[in-house]
Amino acid sequence: MPLPFLTADRAFDASDDVALPFDDHDQWRRPYRPGPWRVGTAAVLLLLASFVLLAAMIIVFAGAFSGALLCLSVGAVLVAVALRMLRMGVWVSRNGLRKVGLLTTATVPWAKASAVRTVQQPVRWLGLPRTVQGQALVLTRTGPGDSMALLTDHNADFLSRVEAFERAADTVEAWWSEYRQG
Repeated sequence: MPLPFLTADRAFDASDDVALPFDDHDQWRRPYRPGPWRVGTAAVLLLLASFVLLAAMIIVFAGAFSGALLCLSVGAVLVAVALRMLRMGVWVSRNGLRKVGLLTTATVPWAKASAVRTVQQPVRWLGLPRTVQGQALVLTRTGPGDSMALLTDHNADFLSRVEAFERAADTVEAWWSEYRQG
């Protein structure tokens, strides 16, 4: 029994690449969906946060307010980390490209990007120190500065999803080629 009103697949499965009527190129948007590893990790963190917050409530009823405050703060940090993990990735708009990490955010205007291309290079597996050979979408900046890996085929969004990586890389490259002049 298909339930099309529960998914966003209709926008991604369209054979013609016509922009949807509500698409606003001035707003920051992620040109791909978060991957299952990222969503699963955030869900586990939110589940852990719910247990910690339940423990904080039990501790409050027991009368130990300092322990409850500690549990409440740990739960709030877990919720904040889970939400930030869901925001991580590459975002594009008419103004430029934004790479959102867990603790940092870097924004590069399209005029300062000299090239966006896919290269074969060692990439980090799920953001861990271990590297494997893979593909990365690399942004090269004009002037002083080095290249920045935007997406890899082994990160939490694209692990075991090669087609999704290629589609996202092509979309970011298309945004760059459209907006680099102006």
